[in-house]
Amino acid sequence: MKQSASFQGLRIDHNSIINLEKGKIPPQALDLEEVVLGAMMIDKKGVDEVIDILTSEAFYKESHQFIFEAIHKLFQKSEPIDLLTVSAQLKKDSKLELCGGDFYLISLTQKVSSSAHIEFHARIILQKYIQRSLIKISNEIIMDSYDETKDVFDLLDNAEAKLYDVTQGNIKKSSETAQNLVIQAKNKIESISNKKGLSGVPSGFSKIDKLTSGWQESDLIIIASRPGMGKTALALSMASNISIGQNIPVAFFSLEMSSLQLITRLISSETGLNSEKLRTGKLEKHEWEQLNVRVKNLEKAPLYIDDTPSLSIFDLRAKARRLVSQRDVKLIIVDYLQLMTTGGTFKTGNREQEISTISRNLKALAKELKIPVIALSQLSRLVEGRQSKRPLLSDLRESGAIEQDSDIVSFIYRPEYYKIDTWDDDDRSSTEGEAEFIVSKHRNGGLETIRLRFVPSLGKFEDIEIYDSPYEFHSKMNAAANDDTFKPDTDQPLSSTGEEESDLPF
Repeated sequence: MKQSASFQGLRIDHNSIINLEKGKIPPQALDLEEVVLGAMMIDKKGVDEVIDILTSEAFYKESHQFIFEAIHKLFQKSEPIDLLTVSAQLKKDSKLELCGGDFYLISLTQKVSSSAHIEFHARIILQKYIQRSLIKISNEIIMDSYDETKDVFDLLDNAEAKLYDVTQGNIKKSSETAQNLVIQAKNKIESISNKKGLSGVPSGFSKIDKLTSGWQESDLIIIASRPGMGKTALALSMASNISIGQNIPVAFFSLEMSSLQLITRLISSETGLNSEKLRTGKLEKHEWEQLNVRVKNLEKAPLYIDDTPSLSIFDLRAKARRLVSQRDVKLIIVDYLQLMTTGGTFKTGNREQEISTISRNLKALAKELKIPVIALSQLSRLVEGRQSKRPLLSDLRESGAIEQDSDIVSFIYRPEYYKIDTWDDDDRSSTEGEAEFIVSKHRNGGLETIRLRFVPSLGKFEDIEIYDSPYEFHSKMNAAANDDTFKPDTDQPLSSTGEEESDLPF
């Protein structure tokens, strides 16, 4: 057979071919979606870990959205969550066939053996959802920008609001009816009425607790003062009262002092040994015994200290979430607000805006975790220039947003620091070892000025009432002196030592 004449093929320019891989596909993680849903159906622990992280919209595949909705409905009704109950719920919702039937549900449970790492997987799914949300919002902004009828500044406001929601990682909750909210409020009031003691987290100071009924959930509390007034000492005294005295877990974020310095202060406060002795290590035999016995309560206390320097608000939120979920922390203390950063991405160069972002996020954190957040804050030098050294709301440093975002704003004032010997009241009593806790803003209660006792040698604050008699003053300055756990021969030296140290000027 004769060979046909060779024909010339078309020359193809490979550079002009577009591969499918180069196409734009919305960010997604279908394999992780399958794993998470499968884990939720085989392990209740998996449901508890991710039910508050994800919503149905976070899933890319529609069938996965339906399955998650079914699981969420079962969770709300406190019904068991497994392959059979989810299948029954989907049948009830007429969505089982849309999801691929029982076969698909079975295949999901076969893809996973446990709920290990489910939270990590859920976070990735959420990230993909946030990416898709950003794409959607960006498209909306582009479309709106082409609309000549819209005001430019309205466009900016809308764009800023949309992007802020995404940067916060917030998935907007649906609105609730007044009926549901009233029921929730009634249930909360009923639970408070049945609860003995305070409705919030007790500070350990009787008059403060009487005024606030304890630190309330979702509240942002600001404690501000000039340097040297004892912000950290008061915060540590509260942390000690709450974690040691009440066995309530507390998280303490220290941006100023190291964790070892803080714990040394707490040891001083608990043992009655002044900080100078602890720094030098020059302790008598009975003082070593005192240290070993009294420090045991502190060792057992559910107190978690983080001394990460230059902590960003977004790192704080991540750490706080973990502490609340893993350690059941009921109170967060930040020392102090002005040392925090907004993170590299959000630096504007305007410190006032950064402080506003930080205070706004601290309030959002308190609301999100449903726990009180106490943030210490510095005051401006305006205080020093006035005849009256009592702080005012206008003295809050760098931003008025702190005052706006907070539920309680309080100040610490020690006249002794300014060499003022007597109080400016009718009694003209001595200011030695005394301080005022001034509540200048209280969103849900009254305003009051409360006197506290400050013990400089131990770096702690106490209720002033316990010092009403000489005997109580003497024993409280060194509480371990009257502790039955100590040997009789150690009582006298401890008592005398404590009395001598208590007379030292600050």
